[in-house]
Amino acid sequence: MSKLEEYIAFISALRTASPTITDEQRKGFVRLGVQEYGLTVDEAMNILNLSGIQVGEQVDYFQVLGLSISDFEHRSEAEIVHHVETAHKKLYSESLKAGGRPRADGKTEEQWRTLLNQARDSLIDPKRRLGYLSTIQQETVSIDKALRTPILDNMALIPAGEFQMGSADDEAYGDEHPIHSVYLDAFYIDKYPVTNSQYKAFVDENPEWNRQNIPHEYSDVDYLKHWRANSFRDSQAEHPVVNVSWYAAMAFAKWTGKRLPTEAEWEKAARGGVSGNKYTWGDDADLSMANYDWNIGETTPVRQYPPNGYDLYDMCGNVWEWCLDAYHDGIAMGSSPSNPIVGANSIEWVEKHFLDVETNRVLRGGSWRIPASLVRIANRNAESPSFSLNVIGFRCVWTVPSGHGAESQSAGIQSNTTNS
Repeated sequence: MSKLEEYIAFISALRTASPTITDEQRKGFVRLGVQEYGLTVDEAMNILNLSGIQVGEQVDYFQVLGLSISDFEHRSEAEIVHHVETAHKKLYSESLKAGGRPRADGKTEEQWRTLLNQARDSLIDPKRRLGYLSTIQQETVSIDKALRTPILDNMALIPAGEFQMGSADDEAYGDEHPIHSVYLDAFYIDKYPVTNSQYKAFVDENPEWNRQNIPHEYSDVDYLKHWRANSFRDSQAEHPVVNVSWYAAMAFAKWTGKRLPTEAEWEKAARGGVSGNKYTWGDDADLSMANYDWNIGETTPVRQYPPNGYDLYDMCGNVWEWCLDAYHDGIAMGSSPSNPIVGANSIEWVEKHFLDVETNRVLRGGSWRIPASLVRIANRNAESPSFSLNVIGFRCVWTVPSGHGAESQSAGIQSNTTNS
């Protein structure tokens, strides 16, 4: 592929991820075409223009009211409402006094007051505020995903190809039948579940997802119940974060530029390149290989037990892990045989509209509290997306875009595994 073709592919991916960019971002993409792809300014600009990407500005409601996201940290809902209303009242009053005076930003005072009202209404309501913050975050992540890959340290590449999903062993439940072939594109997956220390970094930067601020629609009373004052015990830093709802797990994944795995991606990764095993290590239960059946009595630090064939830890036991899909008894028969997703037309739709999801989401992997029969790779579970419990955590994935160069890597890995 030539440099010109690479840049066209890059801009095409950008258009899919974010159809609207700011003028400053447009200039940056032109510079990128010149500096990284060796194009002329005219060539880079022409490709951008032909792509259909729209140039526009995102309205910053915090900026409109003269506030910042940090102003909302560690405040109760009543304090947030008072803070917003006070800022709005002051600016609205000033606008009324200005009469017909022209504004420097080109808006009329009436247009400005409409914007002030929109900002107030969006920030005083917890659900609308979280949706707005998620939109801002999504736009940022979408641009980042088009510009670069997320940090792939502590992630493993799972090769493209078919694998056998499901189970027919004597302990299998009906929703695990029948065994069937599924094709997946290459993807990266976290080598271990998200830890308390990793999740703390997210909450610190996104206070709308801390225990005090998260709207009740997106969590239950057990959300981060094991934490105190939005932090964890020092000894728990490398334990998987638990008591996290599906909504919160999705928000964390977006913040990192990743997403939750589909159920098929999770199962292929858990199998480690080997078909038919009950567990990640073989067919016989073994308490030395995973944390389950109350053997320890709580979560254990990640990477304490041996990894599977893809160098992934805790795929069986320790914590249940959220998946992207809606739960359905007939997943084996009703899903597409290629990159399946249940409950939506596409993975992208779920990523974009995750706050609108209401149906139960899939959980996989079992936990420290359950018997061997339920930490089998093929075992399936589900809960409401607002549900949280001290046995539920998650890990993230990143889809390998076409042209990323992982195809040859995938081929190399594929040749070293059997029946993946």
